[in-house]
Amino acid sequence: MDPSRAFVTNVKRLIVKVGTAVVTRGDGRLAVGRLGALCEQLKELNSQGYEIVLVTSGAVGLGLQRLRYRKLVNSSLADLQNAQFELDGKACAAVGQSSLMALYDTLFSQLDVTSSQYLVTDTEFRDTSFRKQLSETVKSLLSLKVIPIFNENDAVSTRRAPYEDSSGIFWDNDSLAGLLAMELKADLLVMLSDVEGLYSGPPSDPNSKLIHTYIKEKHQCEITFGDKSRLGRGGMTAKVNAAVCAAYAGIPSVITSGYATDNIIKVLQGKCVGTLFHRDAHLWTLVKELGVREMAVTARECSRRLQAMNSEGRRKILLDIADALEANESLIKIENEADVTAAQDDGYEKSLISRLSLKPGKISGLAKSIRVLADMEDPIGQVLKRTELADGLILEKTSSPLGVLLVVFESRPDALVQIASLAVKSGNGLLLKGGKEAKRSNAILHKVITSAIPENIGEKLIGLVASREDIPNLLKLDDVIDLVIPRGSNKLVTQIKNSTKIPVLGHADGICHVYVDKSAKVDMAKQIVRDAKIDYPAACNAMVYSVPIGSQETLLLHKDLSSNGLLNELVSDLRHEGVTLYGGPRASSLLNIPETCSFHHEYSSMACTIEIVDDVQAAINHIHQHGSSHTDCIITENHEVAETFLHGVDSAAVFHNASTRFCDGARFGLGAEVGISTSRIHARGPVGVEGLLTTRWILRGSGQVVDGDKGVIYTHKDLPLQTPLYS
Repeated sequence: MDPSRAFVTNVKRLIVKVGTAVVTRGDGRLAVGRLGALCEQLKELNSQGYEIVLVTSGAVGLGLQRLRYRKLVNSSLADLQNAQFELDGKACAAVGQSSLMALYDTLFSQLDVTSSQYLVTDTEFRDTSFRKQLSETVKSLLSLKVIPIFNENDAVSTRRAPYEDSSGIFWDNDSLAGLLAMELKADLLVMLSDVEGLYSGPPSDPNSKLIHTYIKEKHQCEITFGDKSRLGRGGMTAKVNAAVCAAYAGIPSVITSGYATDNIIKVLQGKCVGTLFHRDAHLWTLVKELGVREMAVTARECSRRLQAMNSEGRRKILLDIADALEANESLIKIENEADVTAAQDDGYEKSLISRLSLKPGKISGLAKSIRVLADMEDPIGQVLKRTELADGLILEKTSSPLGVLLVVFESRPDALVQIASLAVKSGNGLLLKGGKEAKRSNAILHKVITSAIPENIGEKLIGLVASREDIPNLLKLDDVIDLVIPRGSNKLVTQIKNSTKIPVLGHADGICHVYVDKSAKVDMAKQIVRDAKIDYPAACNAMVYSVPIGSQETLLLHKDLSSNGLLNELVSDLRHEGVTLYGGPRASSLLNIPETCSFHHEYSSMACTIEIVDDVQAAINHIHQHGSSHTDCIITENHEVAETFLHGVDSAAVFHNASTRFCDGARFGLGAEVGISTSRIHARGPVGVEGLLTTRWILRGSGQVVDGDKGVIYTHKDLPLQTPLYS
């Protein structure tokens, strides 16, 4: 349940208002299918004990369609040649009301629900005794599970045609619904429209965004309303006014689509559908959709100022960040130790606590990495290709920041430092969401880093997202966030990939393999296998020991190793280090170890899987079937076998006679990394600065025009990258 919708747990009585555009089709005829779905929802809620009052529009539109047909049938040929029918709205209402109510009665009767009709006018509500009697009658009907259906009696209304009068107690069915919500002491008002809810502009405008929570102080002067209702008298303006009125009287209101078959039920389940109006909305500190959008937009604005800064200016920011980290090391340690203690008290796994802890020397190591990054060549605006298109027309392909990055990571606070420094180096804005277990560590690191960013750039260049509930709204911001980088569990990465249209860079599993060939040197094999698993088992580039069905850290051994003793030595060494061993079908039988349930499992701890394979091709096939395209290694003295493996394994990183633990941005000389990508588009393997850049084209001319390519002689000549811009 969305936290802002928690009030639905206390809802007993609700007013449902259905608009003309929902009741009728585009041609004015009744939308029988939508009405049927609506009645089925109300029947379901009625049976669950909810008290439901329905306010319906549509009578005028329905009557208009019927009278047009009657007028057409009774017209002479001369009349048809001047077919401009002006029909009285009150007459349309009189004809449409009976038809509309007859349909509701039929539909509800089929569902074994009893309904009643109320046709009311503004004048009647001026009578105090009428209002009292109305409340008593409705209360009696609701106790009998009858659904009262209200409609303004337009046929006898004294308002001026064409309904320009908005004075009085209510002036259309939208304001009637708001009035009834207050009169009948409803717990919720749901208004069904032909759009998903309230948008920041006309829904047809592609730049308009759905507003999930309406805040009067924020939105009242910012929203641009579109056209009024297609057939009714209200439109979105009338619905907003009614919803605001009810909300400030203490009755939460939701405007949502009546085209969906279950939106009322979703609202009562606490799901974030439509636009919510609530009198306390302005007090909520986490205004989800608003807050995260503003955060992303501000990060983009700051990033543009950062990009405009010269190379030395960006370098100085990184050096200042490194200095600030070292100056505040004791404070960072206090906050980190508090996180570690809380995680231990909460019973978190040792592998997570290991990633969470900023061990001695970590801060100084991070500062050193940032200084290395600062001294690397400026990646922004690098000319990658220069071409003469025609005489005096020079085209350049240059490196450029992506824009705004959203990085979601778990457990590791040091990741925040690496990612932030890479964002500064690459000129990108950044939004960070760390795991709750590192909340205090992330907060202090973010504060220290942003304090080193100069005011002319803005500390909001790097934003720290406070709540997990903000993530779904962030993932909707494909117009302001350019890349999402999830760092964490398989579940986290997969969930994010399935929840956004924004490009996602990351890996869902860190299943790495080490294949020991029959020609491997014994000491080298033992050393690499030990390092790949023991050096830092919580890392995603630690070795996985293979299993038959899934994906986990795997050690693949050539079948001949069982005869020369190396297999037993490797197993003995791993057991001595405290590694829990599982086996594939062949290894479990040969070594008498438990058989793994899946080869597709990332342990991230002191456990691994072993399997026996026939040769290098079998090892490659196993990796392709059970691996995650992360990092895989071969240990062999046979260079032909090594080349077969290096070119045959389709992973982001493939090593020969080297530990998989080398797959790291800092160790690769990238300065730092935002993560390791197993994607095949944009960036692959450890992602440093280059992975956070895109390209753009700059064309310099001297007045050339295309004009059908007349008089243009294309040369398309490659030029040296250092060619003077203007000669």
